[in-house]
Amino acid sequence: MLSLALAGKPNAGKSTFFAAATMADVDVAGYPFTTIDPNRGVSHVRTDCPCLARDERCGDDDCHDGTRYVPIELLDVAGLVPGAHEGRGLGNQFLDELTSADVILNVVDASGGTNAEGEPVEIGAHDPAEDVDFVTEEIERWLAGIIARNWESVERQSRSPGFDIDESLAEMLTGVGASEAAIAATLRELDYPADPREWTDDHRRELARDIRARTKPLVVVANKADIAPAGNVERLQELAETIPASAEGELALRRGVEGGAIDYDPGDPDFSVAGELTDSQRTQLDELRGLMATHGGTGVQRALDTAVYDLLDHITVYPVQNETKWTDGQGNVLPDAFLLPSGSTPLDLAYAVHSDIGDGYLHAVDARSDRRIGDDHELEEGDVVKIVSTAN
Repeated sequence: MLSLALAGKPNAGKSTFFAAATMADVDVAGYPFTTIDPNRGVSHVRTDCPCLARDERCGDDDCHDGTRYVPIELLDVAGLVPGAHEGRGLGNQFLDELTSADVILNVVDASGGTNAEGEPVEIGAHDPAEDVDFVTEEIERWLAGIIARNWESVERQSRSPGFDIDESLAEMLTGVGASEAAIAATLRELDYPADPREWTDDHRRELARDIRARTKPLVVVANKADIAPAGNVERLQELAETIPASAEGELALRRGVEGGAIDYDPGDPDFSVAGELTDSQRTQLDELRGLMATHGGTGVQRALDTAVYDLLDHITVYPVQNETKWTDGQGNVLPDAFLLPSGSTPLDLAYAVHSDIGDGYLHAVDARSDRRIGDDHELEEGDVVKIVSTAN
């Protein structure tokens, strides 16, 4: 399961975003360090279900009348403060929690209602543009510190016959979420001395910067966009790829759905009222509807989808056992959905389903066309595929 992490300074709304995206019970409060231990939960990305091509919807719990929700892991990390890479605010502990994340959602308080330390101030008193690069810089400095502290070991290894810097750095950095492929790709891009003893701090910082970009890409979430002063969100969008959002609004909608008062699917551009509401609730929802009309929704679902489908460039593929009925062995229609990197093949899907299925792979069938597809065929978003394996 892909893992996304919420990061940013305290009180930016990360825990509210997490609660809205997972509907898990978490502490949400208006003061720094509400979260100490990380919250982990299951959220979903949204896509069109292949059942739209059939006469009947599939009826899967994660399919809402043709809108498919595919599970991902969501991690809510405690707030980071300036100097986190040096341990401020338990920063090293919190940064360590990001090592398993495939993407980081940098949650910024677009309202300017919290200062650099995450302490509440008047709306608009703080410039949120100062927070855009904050998480990136802290992660890169944290990685640079790890590299610097372990560089003596690399230098010692370099004196041995057969020394391979790729292997040496992989030994050091796989523990912080860097794959061997990412390390090799980084070294191909960098200009550095062959002898590790000749590396400078600048070389190590550049290594940390590139490794971060490859292994911890970021999406900026301009949270509290519904109360942000005019121009704040637009300035943030000029600085980085930014998703305007209201985590509080999304949480209100999802709770309204649970209570039977609201009709809404996560990611919809609008909602409808289905039950009784107080005057206060109607006022709040009318204000939220204005934000959704401007930005196409609350932004919470869009942030998750952007991270997985755009930044990570993944696709959704559906393995089935019966290529005619699109069912598994128990007759369930389209019971499973897998997120795979673009360019994946049927064999990659087989291994994603189970290593035994991959080891026994024979061939695959495109269930839409009922035709056999080649082993090097590149799968596409929404493909329905039967894997034929000796392990079936």
